[in-house]
Amino acid sequence: MAKRHWMIYGANGYTGRLLAEEAQRQGLTPILAGRNPAAVHALGSRLGLECRIFDLQHRERAREALADIAVVAHCAGPFSATSLPMLQACLASHTHYLDISGEIEVFETVHGFDHKARELGLVVCPGAGFDVIPSDCLAACLHRALPDASHLALGFDSASGLSPGTAKTAVEGLGLGGKVRRQGLITDVPLGYKRRTIDFGRGARPAVTIPWGDVATAYYSTGIGNIEVYLPTPVTVAVAMRLADPLRPLLARRRVQGWLKGLVDKRVQGPDQSSRNRSRTWLWGEVRNAAGAIKRGRLETANGYEVTVHGMLLAVAHLLAYGGHGGYLTPSQLLGERCIEQLPGCGKILIA
Repeated sequence: MAKRHWMIYGANGYTGRLLAEEAQRQGLTPILAGRNPAAVHALGSRLGLECRIFDLQHRERAREALADIAVVAHCAGPFSATSLPMLQACLASHTHYLDISGEIEVFETVHGFDHKARELGLVVCPGAGFDVIPSDCLAACLHRALPDASHLALGFDSASGLSPGTAKTAVEGLGLGGKVRRQGLITDVPLGYKRRTIDFGRGARPAVTIPWGDVATAYYSTGIGNIEVYLPTPVTVAVAMRLADPLRPLLARRRVQGWLKGLVDKRVQGPDQSSRNRSRTWLWGEVRNAAGAIKRGRLETANGYEVTVHGMLLAVAHLLAYGGHGGYLTPSQLLGERCIEQLPGCGKILIA
């Protein structure tokens, strides 16, 4: 008998809670899960949803908890620690895997299970939220507009605010440095590696390269071998990033990471509903080929957390009715290159 249930793991976290609340509002009945009994059961009691408590490090318990689950919406970060054990549990229990990670290393690790997922007929799709649905769709549409493109640049301008999980991921990134893709290979570069001026949709602003997830995923969506991602950043901050790059070994130390993440726990709560309603996001992209032809694209979306919630719900619904092949898929490959346009508050992708 086909499995019909789906699960939100990490439901008591900032984004997991938003996802659970919206699912319940739409009349959906996800199973809420995590490793914190009090927090998960409190949310389940408030929303009238079933709960399961298990730790991903306990492999057999995780497999048993997923035995009747068709799709997992994995929301428990930092994903550098949780994505692999959850993916392994999904493969063992024959469960489709979705997450909301934006971490390059996570995307690459999950992609390493492509062959196994294909054999099992299971979809593994990390980045099924703001990281990276909008930018992945924009990249795919730009590639369609210029199929022989050799270089891709993407970027976004957002005031969405940070959840605790996102802030902790940013802390981890301080020690990892910058990343771009060159000739098909992910390449380490300094923090603040490259600067340019970009109009993301509300006027030209200075921007700097960041190690965003599309450095990994856009390659699988488009086949373009040279990829950079930009974020608007004041020139003084961009210069400070470059100057701070030699300190990365210090920032990567366990004790320093623990101290910084402790500050996150104390000071970061995530934007409230009013803040999310006021915040918009503007995305920009550019492709060029060897002959010098250029195509540019823009997209305006709702707040990043709203995109994440509704993007994940779209992906879950798609997989609950899925009849296609298994394997690693990016959001645009799974849901279509213009799937972002289906989400509330999101506009159309415009290519010129």
